Amino acid sequence: MKKKVVILASILIALAFVALIVGNCLLFVRLQDKQKQESWAEFFREYYNNKVAQYEEENKTLHDVDIVFLGDSLTDGYDVGAYYPQFNVANRGIGGDTTDGLEARLKVSAYDVNPKIVVMLIGANNLDTMLNNYERIVVSLKQNLPDAKIVLLSICPTSGSQAWRNPIALENNAEIEAIAGRQDCTYVDMFPILLDPDTNELRESYTIEGLHFTAEGYEVITAALTPILTGLLA
Repeated sequence: MKKKVVILASILIALAFVALIVGNCLLFVRLQDKQKQESWAEFFREYYNNKVAQYEEENKTLHDVDIVFLGDSLTDGYDVGAYYPQFNVANRGIGGDTTDGLEARLKVSAYDVNPKIVVMLIGANNLDTMLNNYERIVVSLKQNLPDAKIVLLSICPTSGSQAWRNPIALENNAEIEAIAGRQDCTYVDMFPILLDPDTNELRESYTIEGLHFTAEGYEVITAALTPILTGLLA
């Protein structure tokens, strides 16, 4: 009997020890995740602030701007100067940005250069909350740039590990189109243009990793936008 009690006690101690190790491992993983999140947040804040400062500096010499492109990394990585040499363009994309971040920087990103056209592609980084202030951004653009034409681009398709975004994107795109109608803006649905009908995801040759675009992807976007922008500027 005494031997059984000792064995049972030993088992309970071992289980408690294992639970302690597992608990510490989970805590370590959570701490690592938190550190990674904090590190990313700090990196983004610094990058965001540096880009805003860059735009403030550029604004000192920018005149007669035809088109301002507003957005996140999809715009940030878009060499609009090379793709639209026929226009005087300004790229005001910031990688990692959300509708909240864009709303906070509208003055330096758009108002201060008084463009003829504003092209906006934003929301991929906060799909669940982007509609909270999307229309408010559009209204602000129209109020502060009353002579400018506003072009709203749909959220683009994704693929692979990023394909979970597509159903949400389609729902949000329906609302973006409705906002464009209410606010007298031009809506351009990039989703079907970039979609591979065989996979129902972003075409493989258009993307680097399922989210961001290759040069071919940007060429397709440019081909779709060029006649629209030309017509609006005519």
